[in-house]
Amino acid sequence: MSNIPAELKYIASHEWLRLEDDGTITVGITDHAQDLLGDVVFVELPDVGDIIAVDDEISVVESVKAASDVYAPISGEVVEINEALEDDPEIINSDPYGEGWFFRMKPDNIADYEALLTADEYENEL
Repeated sequence: MSNIPAELKYIASHEWLRLEDDGTITVGITDHAQDLLGDVVFVELPDVGDIIAVDDEISVVESVKAASDVYAPISGEVVEINEALEDDPEIINSDPYGEGWFFRMKPDNIADYEALLTADEYENEL
C-alpha cells in the first residue's frame, strides 16, 4: 500500500498538493507514482512565472523505466521551483512528499484546491 498523507489533496493522475501558510500550493507526485516510475533520473520543471491552466502538461519525469508527464492540478502561476531536483532527481524516490516537491504556485481560485481528492478518495482511485 502506498503512503498517502491525509493532510494533502490529490488528483487522479497521481499529483499531490499542499496548501502552505502563505496561500501558495506546493505540488509533487505521489509515492504511488514514483514507485511505478522506478528510479527517477531526470525532471523537467516549469519556469517561475509560468501561467498554467488545469490539465496543462507542466513537467516531465524520466526514470529508468519510462517518461511521464506531470499535469497542472489547478490553474495559477508558478512562483518557485525545486532547483535541487535538477542535480538530484532521485530525491523524488526517497522523499516524494517532502524534499521531492516539484514547484509552488499561486492558485487563481483556492476553491479549485478545496475541490480536489482527499487522501481517502485518492486511495479509492488506486
